[in-house]
Amino acid sequence: MMHTIPIPARTRIKICGLTREADVDAAVAAGADAIGFVLYAKSPRAVSVERAAELALRLPAFVTPVLLFVNEEPSKVIAACDHVPGAIAQFHGDETPQECLAATAGGARAFLRAARIPLGDAAAEFDLVEYAHRYSHAKAILLDAHVDGFGGGGKAFNWSLLPTNVASHLVLSGGLTPANVTDGIVQVRPRCISLAVDVSSGVEATGPDGHPVKGTKDADKIHQFVAAVRAADALLAQNPFHV
Repeated sequence: MMHTIPIPARTRIKICGLTREADVDAAVAAGADAIGFVLYAKSPRAVSVERAAELALRLPAFVTPVLLFVNEEPSKVIAACDHVPGAIAQFHGDETPQECLAATAGGARAFLRAARIPLGDAAAEFDLVEYAHRYSHAKAILLDAHVDGFGGGGKAFNWSLLPTNVASHLVLSGGLTPANVTDGIVQVRPRCISLAVDVSSGVEATGPDGHPVKGTKDADKIHQFVAAVRAADALLAQNPFHV
């Protein structure tokens, strides 16, 4: 009898909030699978649709542009996605399942739906299984920390309080850095069908005040983040049921 050897899963990586050519190039060189552009005017990382399209032209084959929207009109979502060929939509506001479908031609265009997970022990009260069921047309559910405002706040929620069996593709986000992403992947991937990760502030350049320069990425941090993701893949290849 021939025994098959399981192929280790590869965690896919999205670098979000890009505004500069150099950062797009650095993310691609590091091995990112997707690049995120924020089309939410109130975000410090916001770009126009035209700028997103310009930056997306630098992407090689098989690296996907993702456009982040917050409570945008469906017609504007459709127009923006048409302006950036191959783009996936990411809904980060209060969009209902019906609104997500209306903005993606009934789901013909792939989309991600962000779930805002409460910080602290309240994370255990969020019904991720029910949420994923409501947004079953989404390509994946993106897990971000619930903070004031929209678009991500660079905070990490308690991953250990997520359900142990979610029959969905998930994207782990919120406060990820090169220092903690390995642990996040090891904890969360066994809980779902597949896992990707999404980082923004965790790979941004540091300003003189010690805080991230929002919208400006650090190429070294991007490479460190990707290396930490691959380290998690190696750990799970040895013990795929680690939680």
